Amino acid sequence: MAVSCIALIVAAGRGHRFGGEVPKQYMPLGGVAVLRHCLSTFLSHPRVGQAQVVIHPDDRALYDAAVAGLALPPPVDGGATRQDSVRLGLESLETRKPDYVLIHDAARPFVDGPTIERTLDALEKTPGAIAALKVADTIKRAGRNAAISATVPREMLWRAQTPQGFRYRDILAAHRKAKGKDEMTDDAAVAERAGLQVALVAGAEDNFKVTTMDDLKRAERMLGGAGGGQAGETRVGTGFDVHRLGKKQDYVMLCGVKVPHDSGLIGHSDADVGLHAMTDAILGALGIGDIGSFFPPSDMRWKDADSSVFIRHAADQVTGRGGAIVHLDVTIICERPKIGPHRAAMAKRVGEILGIDPSRVSVKATTTEELGFTGRREGIAAQAAATILLPLGRMPG
Repeated sequence: MAVSCIALIVAAGRGHRFGGEVPKQYMPLGGVAVLRHCLSTFLSHPRVGQAQVVIHPDDRALYDAAVAGLALPPPVDGGATRQDSVRLGLESLETRKPDYVLIHDAARPFVDGPTIERTLDALEKTPGAIAALKVADTIKRAGRNAAISATVPREMLWRAQTPQGFRYRDILAAHRKAKGKDEMTDDAAVAERAGLQVALVAGAEDNFKVTTMDDLKRAERMLGGAGGGQAGETRVGTGFDVHRLGKKQDYVMLCGVKVPHDSGLIGHSDADVGLHAMTDAILGALGIGDIGSFFPPSDMRWKDADSSVFIRHAADQVTGRGGAIVHLDVTIICERPKIGPHRAAMAKRVGEILGIDPSRVSVKATTTEELGFTGRREGIAAQAAATILLPLGRMPG
């Protein structure tokens, strides 16, 4: 029987050290909310079945905008403290009965697949496991007036990160036992107080927590943005798709929008050539195959599927690698229907699906002057280009 795992993303903090009106987990990072970066990594991991987010009740509008298009259950309202928020999140999972839970701070956007893998592997042997880094610097203890009072041996010291993974029933019981008692700084401390053994696994330097505005600037530099071009890599991919007209319906799906027409496009899915071309462009920029590699037409699961599923998956492959979509450009090639009246709606819809600003989406159209199959109105074609940013050291593969 397969072991089930749910990622519990804690996004209920107010970020007082960060400053500003928008909590740090909802701040844009490479055009995508910080929260969405870490969510995409967990959602694309083959050993994580679901993600559940815990939010502050006042942040619902920010949350909805940040996760638009992602397959997520409704968020859970957090409590007065982080410890309360985690407990409420854990209790919300009781009916789903996961074997494992990975608890992660929403403000750590660059968690990676190998760290998740190591944490889950350790849970096969111990009740708990956390990502952490060995302390490399010499540690000093300060006395009065910031004078050094002692040098602390560093050999046994680690810096804790998240995810912190646990066997679900064990950590739920530990949090319930800790309710109303002293606030502890992380979930490993809650587990330790309950007598659970917690293992340390190697974390990653990139998996830092965005706490201050300087941290966010560092994260932008890692993505190659905000003047940090030396720290990241820009990639460009292209895509092309064609579908035949002839389906008995009164619209065509183009870039996620129903456009009135005298017949529809024929395909295994909804035959949205615009979204298909953009999907291939994103996958091409990553160098990880094409739409058929992930959604083969021989698989009946994708019969009549909404193509937004395909492009969301491609985009999640980008954010799951710590990257961001900078721009999408698609040209629709047809004699009819006229695309101009629908361009703004198409850009807006693509932006909604991907959680990016519509200004990062360009929709154009052209004809072939009545030449070829598009000129004879036998089909519609689309070609697209995608520009993405990836941080160095976190390339595809």
